[in-house]
Amino acid sequence: MNQPAPFIDFQNISVAVQGHLVLDSLSIQIPDGEHIAILGPNGSGKSSFVKTLLREHYPVYSESGTVFKTWGQERWDVFSLRSQFGYVSQDLQHTFTRSISGMDVILSGFFSSIGLFFHTISPDMKKKAEDICTFLEITHLADRSFSDMSSGEARRFLIGRALVHDPRVLILDEPSNSLDLHALHMLRTTMRKIAGKTVIILVTHSLPDIIPEIKRVVLFKDGKIFHDGSKEDVLTDGYISSVFEVQVKIHNEDGFFYATGY
Repeated sequence: MNQPAPFIDFQNISVAVQGHLVLDSLSIQIPDGEHIAILGPNGSGKSSFVKTLLREHYPVYSESGTVFKTWGQERWDVFSLRSQFGYVSQDLQHTFTRSISGMDVILSGFFSSIGLFFHTISPDMKKKAEDICTFLEITHLADRSFSDMSSGEARRFLIGRALVHDPRVLILDEPSNSLDLHALHMLRTTMRKIAGKTVIILVTHSLPDIIPEIKRVVLFKDGKIFHDGSKEDVLTDGYISSVFEVQVKIHNEDGFFYATGY
């Protein structure tokens, strides 16, 4: 029986932005359906990897050859490829500065817009948005102005916005930035629920963001993959101390990993 094509098959990929090498001879293969965490300090190449995945960046020519495939295809219509993804970032949250309701934030996902303007909302869209609110346990906030929400509440509505098209993969880019302890708890609870339905790519510099459902971690440093493997193999004192250039002790508590001692 034929094996399905990997979700990602990148071999010997280098990417330059404004003459600066942001990914250096990167090779990675990810099976379809596997949750994964991309971990590393700021400037390590994590966001460049995501932009390359979404075809915002393209690899430079290499005489030794490259493989640049997503779901088995090298050539994609960019809009068709990106429609397979939900994407949530802190930058996206900053663009939603208008006084629109949480429900309208979710509905805007159907149109890839920042809020609603002259869009026609069908009954099916409304029902889908209501179901997402129920799933994410944010129905009680649906009529609240987005600008009046806490960072954690707003983040959950942006996740809801990303789920309207039932994406094959949800990319969460530094989802815990600026969240307090309660919001972090709610974010992790939300991520664990989503992991039961949708593949997650988590991009983070924070170890506790990595929920137990994510079994594989790819550690980035200086535009390269420093180490790639199971959480237990990657999240060790030695590897994390080396990548973040600070001496730490790693602790595992109920499937969540924490760094202490720095």
